[in-house]
Amino acid sequence: MTDSSRNSPLYPKSHLLAASGIAALLSLTLLIFPSSQVEAKKTLLSLDVESSASLSIDKDNDVLPAALVTTTADQSTQPSAGANQPASAAEAPRESLITVSRGDTLSSVFAKAALPADTLHTLLASNKEAKQLTHIKPGQVIQITRNAQGELESMSSRLSRLESVHVTRTAKGFSVKRELLKPSIRQSYARGTIDSSLFVATKRAGLSHKLALDLANIFGYDIDFALDIREGDEFEVVYEEKVVDGKVAGSGNLLAARFTNRGKTYTAVRHTDRQGNSTYYRADGSSMRKAFIRTPVDFARISSRFTNARRHPVLNKIRAHKGVDYAARPGTPIKATGDGKIILAGRKGGYGNTVVIQHGQRYRTLYAHMKGFAKGIRNGSQVTQGQIIGYVGTTGLSTGPHLHYEFQVNGTHVDPLSQKLPMADPIAGAERKRFLQQSQPLLARMDQERTSLLALNKR
Repeated sequence: MTDSSRNSPLYPKSHLLAASGIAALLSLTLLIFPSSQVEAKKTLLSLDVESSASLSIDKDNDVLPAALVTTTADQSTQPSAGANQPASAAEAPRESLITVSRGDTLSSVFAKAALPADTLHTLLASNKEAKQLTHIKPGQVIQITRNAQGELESMSSRLSRLESVHVTRTAKGFSVKRELLKPSIRQSYARGTIDSSLFVATKRAGLSHKLALDLANIFGYDIDFALDIREGDEFEVVYEEKVVDGKVAGSGNLLAARFTNRGKTYTAVRHTDRQGNSTYYRADGSSMRKAFIRTPVDFARISSRFTNARRHPVLNKIRAHKGVDYAARPGTPIKATGDGKIILAGRKGGYGNTVVIQHGQRYRTLYAHMKGFAKGIRNGSQVTQGQIIGYVGTTGLSTGPHLHYEFQVNGTHVDPLSQKLPMADPIAGAERKRFLQQSQPLLARMDQERTSLLALNKR
């Protein structure tokens, strides 16, 4: 057999043409009349699209009626925008509820609400108080309403349980108003034992940082919280809690307190006189207040004591250390230990940044190595006991951040830790009856709560 005969087709040419025509006809039929499986898939897809157009599920899994959802016919076939992508002005609803995410700014929040790019500048320029609106935080919810032109009409946000802010467009620009909710006040009791520090113990007892500072300030005349605190010391307090919608929204005044230090118990009760002045007194009506508080820095430790013979850490010479050093973190607030007049606020040789306060004729205090001075602290200004006058630093001849504190009586340096401090006046006779009426129920409340807790612990 020749090669040409081996390569020749087995069927006539007319048969091959007929088979090709039949195949083309079958393909066309399948395109025009799809199978039942294809039809089923199309039907399911149609149902899914209709369902998504009529229902919307919010973050709490609540189903919203179709009337509250804005859709268009072609939106169902378009891919949905990402959650963090700003909507266009045409797509965005007039009212937007935006939760601030980490890294958000007010500008990016406005973009998510489809507000014009220059809206933030217009808002800040039209109202001086609007600048504080830029301090947003993650989790904060901001409600924004746009007008028919797509511009900012109003904005509202709750800053805390006690405070909210409202922005409204006016003819002259924008109005910014803060609304303070008035909470209800209730009395609460707390008790704690110190095993490391007062701050840790008060936090464990559920007290705020403010109440911890109040506790230290109240007993600061009798107890040096940098030196005298011991493991096993105890405290108990009756204080005010602010409540909004049944939830605690903050703490108020410390009404009564007991502190047991080294086995000795001190008691303090808050009393407000007829003129509205509040002071803490002992249970017998004598004043807790002295002319000076013991410690000018809260929760610091003593790194060097008063002595007439100490080797200076910088000069490496034996010289008197006429004060007490309190080691603390840079920037820790420094308080005036008594009322007085500033006679120096500036540089003073090796002391660095220094404040010197004259208290009447006999007493003078000095605060050295400050990082900087508090606002309003200058030569000739008056200060009150407990007022912040500066911040811990390491200026001058200093090897580390600390406060150097000196105490002088009639021009002579004395040890502020051992100096007997002058007392303030006791409660006035006319106020004594009112004081006892206020103090006795508070002290009884502490006794009752303490007894109940001890009985509970014995079970």
